[in-house]
Amino acid sequence: MSCKDTQELLDGYLDGELDIVRGMEIESHLRRCPACSQVYENHQALRSAIRARAPYFKAPAGLHQRVRSTVRQASKAEPASRVVTWRAPWRPAWNLLGLAAALVIAVLTWSISARLWSPSADELLAQEVLSSHVRSLMANHLTDVPSSDQHTVKPWFNGKLDFSPPVKDLTNEGFPLVGGRLDYVGNRAVAALVYQRQKHFINLFIWPAFEGPGIAEKTVTRQGYNLLHWTQSGMTYWVVSDLNRGELQQFVQLVRSSAPLPTSP
Repeated sequence: MSCKDTQELLDGYLDGELDIVRGMEIESHLRRCPACSQVYENHQALRSAIRARAPYFKAPAGLHQRVRSTVRQASKAEPASRVVTWRAPWRPAWNLLGLAAALVIAVLTWSISARLWSPSADELLAQEVLSSHVRSLMANHLTDVPSSDQHTVKPWFNGKLDFSPPVKDLTNEGFPLVGGRLDYVGNRAVAALVYQRQKHFINLFIWPAFEGPGIAEKTVTRQGYNLLHWTQSGMTYWVVSDLNRGELQQFVQLVRSSAPLPTSP
C-alpha cells in the first residue's frame, strides 16, 4: 500500500469503517513508514482536540415536535389529498409542501449553526501546532539534530525539506538554540527549531507561506501555552511555549528582526 493510499484511508481507519484486511494493510504500512505514522498521530491529536473542545448544540425542542407533528398530519391527510388531486389536478399538495418546508428549515438551521460554531482554519492549525509541541516534550524527541551551532542546524535540513528555513542562534540575547527536527503540520513537512529560555523550551515551526499579503503577528492562548504566528518574507512562522507572553513576544521580535528580507525579482 502506498503512502497516498494510506493517507486517503486514515480517516476511515480512525473511525473503524474499514474491513479487517484493509485495516491490517494500513497498520503494516504505518509500522514501516515514519512519515505516514506522523500523519496518523497528527490525525489522532486533532480528532481528540476537536472532541474535547468543539461545542455541540441541540436543535430546539419545539423544532423536533413540529417536524413530528407535520409528518403525522401529512400521513393522516394522504388519502384525502389523493381524492382532491383527482378532482383538481392543479391544486398543490399543501401538506407535503409544509413538510418539505419544515425539513428545509431544520437542515438550514443545523447548517448555519455548524458554520457559526465550527473551528476556523487558524484554530485547527493552532491546535495541531500545540499538539506537536507537547508531543515533542512527552516523547523526549525535541531534536533530530541537537546543536547550538546555526551552521550545523541549517544545512541539516538540506534534502529533507523543499525549502531552506532561516536559522539564527540567539544565545547572546538569552534564547540559546537547542537544535532542530523535522515535523508534520498542516498536511506538510515543516522545520521545527528548538530554543530555550531558562527551563522553558520554545518550538519555532517554519514552512513556506501561500502567496498573498503577509499576516501580522497574532497571539492565542491554549491550555496554558502561548502561541504566536505571522508570515514574513514568504514564510509562515508559529511559535509555541509555556513561557510567559512578554518574554515569548521578545523572542518573536528577535526572530522577526533576524529573518531574511524579501529579495527583488
